[in-house]
Amino acid sequence: MSTIKNELLIYNSLSGQKEKFEPIHENKVGMYVCGPTLYSEPHMGNMRTFINFDMIYRCLLKLNYQVKYVRNITDAGHITNSAGDEVDSIGKVARLEQVQSLEIVYKYNVKFQELQRIYNMLPPNIEPTATGHIQEQIETIEKIIENGFAYVVNGSVYFDVKAYSEKFEYGTLSGRVVDELSEETRVLNAQDEKRFFADFALWKKANPEDMQIWRSPWGDGNPGWHIECTAMSTKYLGAHFDIHGGGMDLKFPHHEDEIAQNCGSVGCNPAKYWMHANMLNVNGQKMSKSLGNFFLPKEIVEGTTTVFEKAYSPNIIRFSMMQAHYRSTLDFTADSLDAAEKGFSRLSEAVEKLAVLKTSTTSSISIPDIIQSFYKAMSDDFNAPILLAKIFDAVKYINSVNDGKATITKQDLELLSVEINSFVTDVLGLTMEKLNSDAKLAPVMDLVLDIRKSARENKDWTTSDKIRDGLAIAGIEVKDGKEGTTWN
Repeated sequence: MSTIKNELLIYNSLSGQKEKFEPIHENKVGMYVCGPTLYSEPHMGNMRTFINFDMIYRCLLKLNYQVKYVRNITDAGHITNSAGDEVDSIGKVARLEQVQSLEIVYKYNVKFQELQRIYNMLPPNIEPTATGHIQEQIETIEKIIENGFAYVVNGSVYFDVKAYSEKFEYGTLSGRVVDELSEETRVLNAQDEKRFFADFALWKKANPEDMQIWRSPWGDGNPGWHIECTAMSTKYLGAHFDIHGGGMDLKFPHHEDEIAQNCGSVGCNPAKYWMHANMLNVNGQKMSKSLGNFFLPKEIVEGTTTVFEKAYSPNIIRFSMMQAHYRSTLDFTADSLDAAEKGFSRLSEAVEKLAVLKTSTTSSISIPDIIQSFYKAMSDDFNAPILLAKIFDAVKYINSVNDGKATITKQDLELLSVEINSFVTDVLGLTMEKLNSDAKLAPVMDLVLDIRKSARENKDWTTSDKIRDGLAIAGIEVKDGKEGTTWN
């Protein structure tokens, strides 16, 4: 089969529209994605971003690009909000737990590496750490000062937004207008050191209680959050590379300030295409500890979260995530995850059937057209939900052939088998494990519980109890609650 080369389109946050992807160097892609900050375990919303960019990385590989994928680890510095206020730091957590900062970093890096394995994420080509690149950060800051876009005050270095705005546009990515940012700025400890409220720290003078301190030309201190990514991305991918990605929440101030730093040091935007993955909601609301819908990626796999009544496999989580476009919000509910479980079951069964299908002299439909639809969906801004829809079109055809209602040639069967396995495993990152008992039981249990529900509605308590007690003997517990009946 000769697959038509589709034009790859990528939604560029910088322009606010889809653009034809034209890498800086033919057939080679440099991609930088903001990785985890090691002061806590990533929550499920963080993992959605990492899983989505894992899928994008896999797509680029499938399209035969040579990809250098760099995803950093933030193990130094302070995390700030849009007002410039410090909200978290590794040192802060270390002080609370009464351990050294390196212990916190090591603890959460081990957890993150384990999550990568659990959720079947390909490792990046390079995974640099902020602490391993302090010298590069200092050198970048020196260039920014030399170019007149930063100033030193009491051992700290601040980016000069006003001076920068005379030559470049600040807010080009987020659309923020500098004058409007004053409404978001609160009174901060070091606010009086700044020449302008929107200036941000490149280097912070050390406080006596700081647990991470490095020497610099301006005195002992530690780097600002944004400078780390500027130093690491450009070291490994060059001053101007193809793709910079991260969560939607990083667009401002983090990514906006990365652009300012790169323009301020070498005179250009670091990335040609900026990509942002959207947020995760749980039961219709933003994930939040205060709302009681917060959970960690390992908890949902182990079944230890209080948000859902049963565990879901990493495959089901990935499958569910692939049903929403990476730029769309995704709502995790028990219903959506149960539906994903059933959908994945259908997909797994169809893939298994491919190995035993009987061939004919003709094919009922055009297999090359089916395969082409896979590539077309993937090339349209990595549209995983459309790709899944096209794969399920193929699933219907596989079932028809299996039932003797359609035919397929040996050549087409081999092609379909190779490509559907490749898109499911290599692109979507799903593993075709043997179906667990819950997934196989789900359709049967739906029928049994529906019969029991009818019995209860007719006040036939004998039949209702007989079904419940019979399931209990089989090791299946049925629970009746306000929101319906569940089983495990």
